[in-house]
Amino acid sequence: MDRLTNVIRPYAWGSRTALPELLGAEPTGEPQAELWMGAHPGAPSTVDRGRGPQPLNAVIETDPERELGAASVRRFGPALPFLLKVLAAGEPLSLQVHPDLEQARAGFAAEEARGLALDAPDRNYKDANHKPELICALDEFVGLCGFRAPAQTALLFEALGVPALRPVARILRGESEEAALREALTAILTADPETMAATVRETTDALDQAAKAVEADDISGSALASLPGSMLDSLRSYAGLGRCFPGDPGVVAALLLNRVRLQPGEALYLGAGVPHAYLNGLGVEILANSDNVLRSGLTPKHVDVPELLRVVVFRSLVPDVLHPVADVDGEQVYPTPIDEFRLSRFTLGGAEPNAGRIPGATPQILLCTEGTTVLTDAQGSSVTLHRGESVFVPADGCGLRADSAVTGTPSTLFRATVSV
Repeated sequence: MDRLTNVIRPYAWGSRTALPELLGAEPTGEPQAELWMGAHPGAPSTVDRGRGPQPLNAVIETDPERELGAASVRRFGPALPFLLKVLAAGEPLSLQVHPDLEQARAGFAAEEARGLALDAPDRNYKDANHKPELICALDEFVGLCGFRAPAQTALLFEALGVPALRPVARILRGESEEAALREALTAILTADPETMAATVRETTDALDQAAKAVEADDISGSALASLPGSMLDSLRSYAGLGRCFPGDPGVVAALLLNRVRLQPGEALYLGAGVPHAYLNGLGVEILANSDNVLRSGLTPKHVDVPELLRVVVFRSLVPDVLHPVADVDGEQVYPTPIDEFRLSRFTLGGAEPNAGRIPGATPQILLCTEGTTVLTDAQGSSVTLHRGESVFVPADGCGLRADSAVTGTPSTLFRATVSV
């Protein structure tokens, strides 16, 4: 086991208190958005095997098969194929979508051929990999995920009474769902900027007024009464976007999406082509090692509308909130359809006799998020993890035993590994 020293990324949308609270540290007063655990070259964790701190990616490069296992190297190459994070959103992240593997490879090759620098502000593809991801809530976590059925969104646009939204509502009532969603998003993102800025202001005011009416239970006889309760509960969240991003067309685009509220322990998987944005909350996130993001709003960064429209999957969906499935050893696994990562957790200190048996043979990162966990190997060596602390276990490591450090006091341990 290698204790990890991890990097905190200070993105502007980060919470100022959530990560310090998790780590038992004093807040700096600055945003602290993500705690990275892994071998991503942009901010690798470090380990010390007796020769001083070394970046984990450099350690892996010296002997990939020992660190990752032959099966992982054959399948994904000589690099850890996932990145584990604790994500702390104090403000909304950008509205975004990720390419599939074929799109990422083609897009990266095309931008390389053009000679576009990797750090160019108009670069879309930083690498040739896809970026599926899973977010698991540590506290209440709110986000946007996937298109709502277009006819339902048309009802919302009509109920808000904003004249500029009526043409989009008519588009959303088209016969073809795919065509309606594509045409509606295109109309929003290609509108005249000054006109759209005015529409965003009017829409934000309308959302505020609608939310106040719902809270006062004063919607009887109004167009709002035709909306489902889940949509009414979302009005305040959508209005908040308008205040955070005045004039941004992403505020109107966000109205096309479902709002999702995760409770602690619940998770959401986001595959290629699904538009999404995290709004607020603390969660454990695992993703394939990639930086490929195509943005559609809620950001001052580059928005490439043609490329975005090529990558988005224009299909409505009801977000599938995931709950972990327990196996015979007490490991609670979050099912996902990809092999680059596998996320699970152990709730230790309970009555389950086999809880805490962690197999070896794959590269893994173990993260304690609650209580204190003691990890013990077959030789009796142990490491104690407090909240926010983590270790890397190479593929040639033996199985481990995990226990709560204090009898009768539960602890939670997340396990990130690969499926090979």
